[in-house]
Amino acid sequence: MEGASSGGPVVNRRRMIAEMRPSERVAGLFTITNAQMGRTRTDKPYLRVLVADRSGEMPGRMWSVEESTVSRLPTDGFAYIQGETQKYQGEMQMIIQHIESAEPSAEEMRDLLPSSSRPADEMFAEVVAILGTLSHPAMKGLAKAYLDDTYLMEQFRRCPAAKSAHHAYLGGLLEHTLSLMNLANVVCPLYPRLSRDLVVMGLFLHDLGKTRELSYDRAFTYTDRGELVGHIVDGAIMLHDKSQQMMRESGLRLPPNALMVLQHIILSHHGDPAYGAAKVPMSPEAILVHYLDNIDAKMAMALGAARGARAQQDLGGNFTDRLWALDTKLFKPDPLA
Repeated sequence: MEGASSGGPVVNRRRMIAEMRPSERVAGLFTITNAQMGRTRTDKPYLRVLVADRSGEMPGRMWSVEESTVSRLPTDGFAYIQGETQKYQGEMQMIIQHIESAEPSAEEMRDLLPSSSRPADEMFAEVVAILGTLSHPAMKGLAKAYLDDTYLMEQFRRCPAAKSAHHAYLGGLLEHTLSLMNLANVVCPLYPRLSRDLVVMGLFLHDLGKTRELSYDRAFTYTDRGELVGHIVDGAIMLHDKSQQMMRESGLRLPPNALMVLQHIILSHHGDPAYGAAKVPMSPEAILVHYLDNIDAKMAMALGAARGARAQQDLGGNFTDRLWALDTKLFKPDPLA
């Protein structure tokens, strides 16, 4: 607790996950994701869940739990938790003694949902500036059709880039997109036969469907449209609609095949149908967009796990837990630091 002046009111200060140390008692509201029942080696039920607030996340385990308790929890949502932090194999986890579903107030929500460390206005201005360097008039017109959509751009500035994998925080989609466009500014001059306009526009558009796929007013979850259509297909649909709008309103027309190639970039940016791609990348620009996207997503995951605030706590281990998205555990120390 932190007090004001002597004799003044005592104010409860929320203890954030990033501040927690081993063997610390925990009581408060948290975001929970992927709450599910597991079975121990002796076939006893337990709860496994990811516990988070705006500062970070940690795995949670409840070893003595009734199935009825788990059935009353949201798979993704909010919960009041009592428990204790514990060091386990060089990482921190939360051992839960009590958990129940909760509905945070608007004020409490500010402590629960993570957000980008960079101001959205600043990042968005940089995106607009890069789009201003497009050279083809019709590509500039297409960019303007998107930028003039006030509602879409508001969602773009606020949307996370993923539910839980990379850039999974408010403003994450904008931050990820800007990072990719900055990478393109470095890489495209190395390959002068590439169409820079197609690469830059493809990167701007590749994940915009996530503004329809994800719900992020409360916990980060998928919308019904996200489950049934998904951001890849929705991005291609949105591009068709915006191109028609641009041609009607400006009289500009995209060159033959330009719309098709941009749609292909969106449809193929995951690279492999096993990872959600509708097509494998089949143009030089589509291949570059796929690999730049993959680099930024995986670097965000790797740096968050190995060099993030929680990774730097001295918990006695040099390696992270195994990361499913990277299919490996990571060595945390920077030997030259």
